[in-house]
Amino acid sequence: MIKEIFEKGRTWFIIAILIFSSCAVMKNGDQGVNGQIYWLEGNQMPVISEEGDEVRRQKEKVQRTLIICPLVNLGDATMENGLFKSLAAEPIKEIESDKDGAFSIQLEPGAYSIFTKEEDGLFANRFDTDGNIQPVYIKNGEWVELEILIDYKAAY
Repeated sequence: MIKEIFEKGRTWFIIAILIFSSCAVMKNGDQGVNGQIYWLEGNQMPVISEEGDEVRRQKEKVQRTLIICPLVNLGDATMENGLFKSLAAEPIKEIESDKDGAFSIQLEPGAYSIFTKEEDGLFANRFDTDGNIQPVYIKNGEWVELEILIDYKAAY
């Protein structure tokens, strides 16, 4: 009886060690941001069809280059015509999304700003209450989901 309890206890102990050791591996370096990039342009004001339904333009998935920088504040950037022309921070990573705009970037824990590379500058349209541009906060072992809507040519 005691031998059976000991054997079961040892088995559970080994299982627990395997589970906790695999969690440690996953947490160490397996974090970042996943997401989707969309394009939206033109008049976005609601339109009512003849049937009385609201008609909205659809956003489309687009491929873009993403520029990842340490967290950038509005005070450390210059903007013109809806695009950023210069940033005080140097990019730390640059990646290309797939043709449908999906992306995945592995990053160390920390705070980042993420921009899309456009023909005439860099784009980002989300800001926090401190004026940080497109802030993304990466924690150890966690993946952040991010939807990027490029809409500097849209009118609302």
